[in-house]
Amino acid sequence: MESKRDSMSFDVVIVGAGVAGLAAAIRLKQQAQIARRELSVVVLEKGGEVGAHVLSGAVIDPVGLDSLMPAWREQGAPLQTPVQSEHMSVLTKNRSIELPGFLLPRVMSNSGCLLGSLGALARWLGQQAEALGVEIYTGFGASEAVFDQNGALTGVVTPDQGLDRNGRPAAGFMQGMELHGKYVLIAEGARGYLAGQLIARYGLDKGRAVPRYALGLKELWQIPTRDHRPGQVRHTNGWPLGRKANGGGFIYHYGDNLVSLGLVVHADYRHADLSPFELFQLFKSHPSIRPVLENAQRIGYGARTLSEGGWQAVPRLVFPGGALLGDAAGLMNVARLKGSHNAVSSAILAAESCFAAIEAGRSQDVLEDYQSRFENSSMAEELRTARNVKPLLERFGSYIGGGLVLKDLWLRQFARRSPFDLLVDALPAAIADRKRLRLEKTGARRAVPAFRPDHVVSFDRASSLQLAGVFHDENQPPHLRFRDSSRQLDNLQKFGVEPAEFYCPAGVYEICRDEQGQPFVNISAANCLHCKMCDIKDPADNIVWHIPATGGPAYVDM
Repeated sequence: MESKRDSMSFDVVIVGAGVAGLAAAIRLKQQAQIARRELSVVVLEKGGEVGAHVLSGAVIDPVGLDSLMPAWREQGAPLQTPVQSEHMSVLTKNRSIELPGFLLPRVMSNSGCLLGSLGALARWLGQQAEALGVEIYTGFGASEAVFDQNGALTGVVTPDQGLDRNGRPAAGFMQGMELHGKYVLIAEGARGYLAGQLIARYGLDKGRAVPRYALGLKELWQIPTRDHRPGQVRHTNGWPLGRKANGGGFIYHYGDNLVSLGLVVHADYRHADLSPFELFQLFKSHPSIRPVLENAQRIGYGARTLSEGGWQAVPRLVFPGGALLGDAAGLMNVARLKGSHNAVSSAILAAESCFAAIEAGRSQDVLEDYQSRFENSSMAEELRTARNVKPLLERFGSYIGGGLVLKDLWLRQFARRSPFDLLVDALPAAIADRKRLRLEKTGARRAVPAFRPDHVVSFDRASSLQLAGVFHDENQPPHLRFRDSSRQLDNLQKFGVEPAEFYCPAGVYEICRDEQGQPFVNISAANCLHCKMCDIKDPADNIVWHIPATGGPAYVDM
């Protein structure tokens, strides 16, 4: 019989120490100070430190920070590079065609935004939260939800520590602890582990479109001063994606001769052998990009899933005992390529509604005030404005769809509605990203040209993982598992390849052969970057990403 877990009780439990979770914690403590009352707030973070699992471009709209902490600039927040110039380019294999600025609608402008590291911002917000009395437990994810007899969420459970690979207690075993709260706020980011379970349990996605995702791959480079253009923002479309996949590249100059660059690949692509990692390495070889990197030093690498479903896919945000914040609710704006401002703004609304409920003596009920305020907020209006972006790109591709998106956004700049609404509403309902891969039995690699890293601007996965600082205890239970191990070769039999060998940016999955020459899928879970792509794109829906007991990437200012 399982022994009773130790438990701790708080007023509010927050899962995830990204900008959404920390902003909620800060606002709760600010409200408590104004009311002159004690309020206990705890934040759980699966990364080894705050910011260790945070990755973004990042061009940051400060609207959320301005509301949360109006004096954040004077208080030393690590955002000091304002956007100075913007460029949008369409790439062919050998050329870069710059789009005139007058073609781009206002919603795509980054005027007033700042460049920096979202991980560094999260770390700074963590310091502000702790100064207000927030308890932050790093290295502890939330592996389980706890419910009361009425079905309300009352808390979460941290993973058991000291289990062996088979899940049996080993030396140093320590059972996970239950953390209870009057309310539990879920701020896990895109494709959250608990968020997905809660959305399903409470039917929060009823009547909503299927969620959509993209994989963002990023590197951080330190470049010579002569090549640095502080405040320059450049976005690209076209090569090496083109008709293979939707998405685009970014290059941001900021800080101490730093360049953040990456490639976002929408997860609705069809080629089973398409490798986002290799496309990213090819992207850096473009004649307009390579010269910036040839005399530079690569100092960081990472990958993360982005929520791209937009307004149609945003679930109901509240349920008995808790709420969804930020990218856990899919609040990224695809048109603006931004989500951190909405993460902070949603956190503020959720925290204020939560505090008002506690002040009124309530607990474990539904924070309808948060839902109502969100639906009438500038966030909701912003997402509604971009509602056609993803459907148009998905149906018509990067080139034709991109042109239609520009027209749609221009029309919305002058009116609340667009004739493209009728077109989008008439399109077939979106299907899950995992269901879009084409049936190909050849096993031939056609989606990406032959790739050989030159170790100057392009690299292999192994050397990239070293920069990500990824680590997992190989003796703990693997957090990547098959639902049914007898079906692990379904994809190989259907497509002629195992798509996970290609889409995984960390090389976790590999087709190997046993002594009898029979194939099997080897999972190197210790390499996992926690991007969740396998949980999203596996066409057999047979791979499940669990919260590991410990480990993951250790991003530094990514």
